[in-house]
Amino acid sequence: MKFCSACGNPVSLRTPDGDHLARHVCESCGAVHYQNPKLIVGCVPEHEGRILLCRRAIEPRLGFWTIPAGFMENGETTQDGARRESFEEAQAQVEIGSLLAVVHVLHADQVHVMFRAKLPTAHFGPSPESLEVGLYSEDEIPWQDIAFRSVDFALRRYFDDRRHGVEGHHFTALDYRKSRGAR
Repeated sequence: MKFCSACGNPVSLRTPDGDHLARHVCESCGAVHYQNPKLIVGCVPEHEGRILLCRRAIEPRLGFWTIPAGFMENGETTQDGARRESFEEAQAQVEIGSLLAVVHVLHADQVHVMFRAKLPTAHFGPSPESLEVGLYSEDEIPWQDIAFRSVDFALRRYFDDRRHGVEGHHFTALDYRKSRGAR
């Protein structure tokens, strides 16, 4: 950040009085500009024991597989965002269920929140964001081509929980700066 969004004057990076982190502070009007993590919301939609996956038509990870997920919008709940993303990416009307996973993606300043979901009918299709969309059993999932480690984490927890008849809440943190070769 180079300029203040409030008055347009230059900002400098410094720790404001009473704070503990460096922030962009306007030298003219004194506005402190906080940068906070972005929320990614999504779900693992299930229909008759199979999971809805989308093959990405956009970067990052073009051509790789994911669950319906994306940036949460202002004015919506996490569940509403996951529902909207399912429609935008897979033309799927889902029923959002319980919380599945929260993944802190530290290097990207993101928090990924994933829910379990039901896909009541097998109505879905590709969109501008998806090359193809399909239903997959656990052993049909192209695990080596999953787009993001957060999605891999959520899918594996989903299937583990389903095998054990539970609906657990799972948390992890990923930091690609600390692990070489990670996606």
